[in-house]
Amino acid sequence: MESVSPASTSRRHALLGVLSASLLAACSGPRPASPPLSAPSAERPPADHPPDAASMEVILHAMSLVDTPYRFGGNTPQGGFDCSGLIGYVFRASGGRAMPRTVAQLAEIGRDVPRGSLRGADLVFFDTLGPLTHAGIYVGGGRFVHAPSSGGRVRLDHLEARYWAQRFSFARRV
Repeated sequence: MESVSPASTSRRHALLGVLSASLLAACSGPRPASPPLSAPSAERPPADHPPDAASMEVILHAMSLVDTPYRFGGNTPQGGFDCSGLIGYVFRASGGRAMPRTVAQLAEIGRDVPRGSLRGADLVFFDTLGPLTHAGIYVGGGRFVHAPSSGGRVRLDHLEARYWAQRFSFARRV
């Protein structure tokens, strides 16, 4: 187990505080008529349901990893992440929950969630290069954190963005 310095812990707590405030502020205001910078969709964005404490920890941890480099097979902040490695790391670090390693295995756990009933910490799945080839963590406000190979970094994207809306497959609550 790696040792954590008091300064590192203090920075992490400060970052989590800022992320919490940002997330809550984003969710508390009026919802725009359509998501910014995305193509119109026949389906409305999901209505947000308030996250519980465990889900909030997952959301904050996932958001704190935005901009971490992508690496195929990666599953640590130091080595980079692929999509399933990111999910496994976040759930393990946020509550000690072991998760399967592949997208196909992740798709078999938990229960199906209708798109309109998404809550923070739900897993979202996409067909990018074929069936079940990508997954991310829903964080609220129609957004999800994921580690796509294109772009080279963990990032926050919108489910209604043209690319992701066309490839959305389903969601699971774990």
